[in-house]
Amino acid sequence: MALPTSTFDARQLTIALPKGRMQQQALALLAQIGYGRDAADPNDDDAARRLIIAGAAGRVSYLLAKPGDVPIYVEYGVADLGVVGEDVLAESGRDVYEPLRLPFGHCRLVVAGWAERPSRPLRLESNPRVATKYPNLARAYFQGRGISAEIIALSGSVELAPVVGLADLIVDLVETGNTLRAHGLVELRTILESQACLIANRASYRLKATSMTDLLERLRSAIQPTDL
Repeated sequence: MALPTSTFDARQLTIALPKGRMQQQALALLAQIGYGRDAADPNDDDAARRLIIAGAAGRVSYLLAKPGDVPIYVEYGVADLGVVGEDVLAESGRDVYEPLRLPFGHCRLVVAGWAERPSRPLRLESNPRVATKYPNLARAYFQGRGISAEIIALSGSVELAPVVGLADLIVDLVETGNTLRAHGLVELRTILESQACLIANRASYRLKATSMTDLLERLRSAIQPTDL
């Protein structure tokens, strides 16, 4: 979808960042390549609550958003670039360009169930109920294997669903697996491996090519292949 970008200065970029740990990791990497944020005024009580912050070099501004909203801001051109997990991007189905993977946010989206679950194949499950924050990816995964699963979309702690009898299985993001183990659950299948990636609005990628290329080349130079 080709939509107009939010700014008309081809030298300036707006980057949408997800709130939380990935935001801090992204800002640290951008500061390393000369695109750090403007220093917050210690006397500004509202600084921590701002949703738009300026870059120190005046070439960029940052828009702070919920992770699931980052692909939307980028697809609609409100932001030229965004940092988002591949899991969130795949779930969103948004039409954006993905020029670069970033060296943080590594995790995996898995199917999990009770540790004492019989070791029968998932395809033999009879209409399992699956709780998840990723209903699109979960539905595609089970449909692709011919399993008629009832997908229950949740926005909170998915691990709770099997504990209270709401679901037989869950599809959730796992980094260490500690949370699953704490609730008596184990990983059964991996749906996708995920890490942070840089996404770009397709129109901005052409209209702001000079600024985009400069930032991308700096990022590629700062990222070691072993980091990926």
